[in-house]
Formats: sequence, structure tokens, C-alpha cells
Amino acid sequence: MTPTDPALMSAETLLGLYARRALSPVEALQAVLQRVALYNPWVNAFAVMNPRALQQAGESEARWRAGRPIGLLDGVPATVKDLLNLAGFPTRRGSKTTAATPATEDAPAVLGLKEAGAVILGKTTTTEFGWKSPGDCPLHGITRNPWNRERTVGGSSSGAGAAGAACFGPLHVGTDAGGSIRIPAAFCGLVGLKPSFGRIPQWPLGAFAGVACAGPMTRTVRDAALMFSAMARHDLRDPFCLPDVSGIPGGDWRQGIEGGVAGMRVALVRRLGFAPPLDADGEAALAGAARLLQEQGAIVEEADPELPDTRPIFGRVWGVALARLVATTPPEKRALLDAGLAEVAEREGGMLATDFLGAEALRIEAAHAMARFQQRYDLLLTACTPTAAFAADQPTLRPTEALWRDWAPWTFAFNLTRQPAVSVPVGLDAHGMPRAVQVAAALYRDDLALRAARALERAAEMPLAAPG
Repeated sequence: MTPTDPALMSAETLLGLYARRALSPVEALQAVLQRVALYNPWVNAFAVMNPRALQQAGESEARWRAGRPIGLLDGVPATVKDLLNLAGFPTRRGSKTTAATPATEDAPAVLGLKEAGAVILGKTTTTEFGWKSPGDCPLHGITRNPWNRERTVGGSSSGAGAAGAACFGPLHVGTDAGGSIRIPAAFCGLVGLKPSFGRIPQWPLGAFAGVACAGPMTRTVRDAALMFSAMARHDLRDPFCLPDVSGIPGGDWRQGIEGGVAGMRVALVRRLGFAPPLDADGEAALAGAARLLQEQGAIVEEADPELPDTRPIFGRVWGVALARLVATTPPEKRALLDAGLAEVAEREGGMLATDFLGAEALRIEAAHAMARFQQRYDLLLTACTPTAAFAADQPTLRPTEALWRDWAPWTFAFNLTRQPAVSVPVGLDAHGMPRAVQVAAALYRDDLALRAARALERAAEMPLAAPG
């Protein structure tokens, strides 16, 4: 059923209505703000709201009246995760140790959204410095899942996941260093794209810069591709970002997205150098997704990319980044840090430089193994999370074990290899909670990952959350 409430509409639907003058950006934003007022007091998706959002929506409305929209997203509400700079607002990173000084310039991904005309609704919550998957942080507390307030939204893009599921606008920026887009997307019934490393510029660099990237979190694959088109623009501030893609007409990543998967070779992968855990509902979701791709003409077979064990590789990358973060925090503020963050930093921070360089060599070995594997397969299909969203209020105990067991065992390998991966919702479990699978493609084949995600989405329609 096509929604009639503008807050429930996709970005593409809103833009079509704006163009026909059947809806204004101000009306759309007002509908979103009504939902924010109704549900955000318990969802807790926002670190800060933008008081100029209505003014910006009014400016967009004037442009549409004049027939002169400025970009692909003119007048569409969007949010920004509080790990990225939004000019005029502080970047607190979910931490009591950070300053409330406003940023003076936008991060590249944010600048791309603004230049495309998006209306920035506010900044969304994150786990402290993006270090973990449960959706809480010392600065803003617990962010709750709109599907069930007793469940977590996941992290670290906690607020983005919650805002997307609660229909606080259609477009949400997340970041992903080990699964921080894809995990909350899976827990919240959203599409979450972790693009190829370098596709979306990074600046300033975060704690996990070598494996992290920003990306879209949306309710539809086409909206993710549309949002990606605005974000994936070359920026001189990141000397390692990729040039704009000349083969994408107008820079629009929706081009070719409806091409389907007929004839594509898809590897159903159950090992990523180790055997990640997966519950019965997750197994059913994965098998169901494989059938959906086969029914659309894909050639699906179970295969093993024969990676080295990715757990100790990522553990060192993760641990060194957190140890450096703690070391650069003023001593008088270290007691304010999340206890689990400090625990991982202490456990991993004493490694030798040779150990860390050894981990980097193994990371490249994993990337090479995956590149060779993708010579045989166009796509990989895996689970996305071991379970559905777990309890929001449970304490974080033994975080290193939780990383491999409960949080990110299916996602972090693709950060190490830097290839694109998309979380796609494929249904609800017996408790009414979303379940998702993950589609990955070879490095820089973001187009194929989006195309396969769209094929799955067409075959497995998902309802919207009904917060209550």
C-alpha cells in the first residue's frame, strides 16, 4: 500500500510530488517533525536538532515553485550521524570527553547532501566514538528500537537506524568501521550500504579511518543509491578518495539498478576465515534470500573464500585504534569514557609495532584472497547479524568476545577487504523483529551490490515499523 503520510514516503516519492506541486518540502518536514515529537522522547534518536530546518525547507519550496531545484535531493529531510562534522554544530561523538565547540565546516558527505538540496533535520546518536554495536553511549544514553522499545537499535549508527525505522525522514548518514551501518540497518529493517573504501571522502579522519567509511541508511535500495549519488563526490580534503565515476550518468547510482541478477554467479558464504554464529531464524532468512535470487535467475552455490581468520586481524585494528583514542584523551577525562572501550584499549593497546604491521599484512592477504574469489563470483551472500536485535538495556560484558559472538562477526571482514556490502531486510521473525542478509561485491563494484540488493528488495517486501 502506498503511504499517504509524507513522513512515511521514500525520498523518490517526495521528489516526484514536489515536482508535480502535489506536496511541498515544508509540508513533508512538518509531517516528519510531528513523528519526531510523538516518538523521539523514548526512541532517543537525536543528539541535536537543527533549528533552521524549517527555514531550509521553505527555501527549497521556493526553488521548486520557481522550477529551479538545486540538486537530486532538494527538500528531502536527512540526518547526519554525530561522528561527522555538520557546520555550526558540535561533533560530540557520543562522548562526555569531547568539547561542545561547533564545527566550522561540513564533512564531505554532509557537504554532498547540502549541495544536493537535502534539508538537514539534525544529528543522530552514536555509540562513543563508534566503538561498539549496542546502541548506547555515555553522553546521550540508550537509543531504542522503533520495532520494540525493549530492543537495541544496534550501533554504532544508533540514531540513524532508529530515525530511519521511526520514519524521521527517509535519508540517514551512518558510518561503518566494522558493521556500524549494516548492523543497525539489519536490526531496524533498513537498507544499509557500506560502500567501497574511498568512494565517499572522509574528513576529518575518525578513530578507525583505515577501515571506515560513511554511507546511506534508508528504507529502500533506490533511496540508498540516490543518497549515495550525492555523497560519493571527490573532495580534495581526502587525498585517498576516488575520483567521480564517469560511467554513472549524471553521477546517479540508480542507473542500472533494476537490471536484476539473471546469470550472475552468487557465492553463499558461511565462513569468513572462521565460522560466525547464526541462529535458526538467521539461517532461514539466508536460505530464503538464496532462493529469491535463484528464482530471479542467479546461479547460487555454497563456497568458501578461504580467508585467514579475520578475528585477530580486526581485533588488532580495533584495539590499536581504541588504545590511541584513550592515549590522546586528557588523563583527567579518561574516567568519563565507556568502561568497555577502556577495557578493549587496555587489553589490545600493549601490542608491539611488529604485531600491528603483521595484522596489516594479514588484512591485505584477506583482501587478496577475496579479490581472487570474486574472479569466480559476481556476488557474495551472507548473514548480516547472528541474531535479531537483542535487549537494549543489557550491559556490555566481555566486549572482545561479544564482537565475534553477538555484534559483528558477519560484517567486519568486508571492512578489512574494503569492498562494498549492503544489508538488506528480508522479513520478520516470530517476534515481529526484522531479519536481514548481506550482499557484497568486488571492490569498486558498488553498482553490482546495489543491483543485487534491489533484486532482493523487490522479491521480499518489508512492512514499516509501528512504534508504540
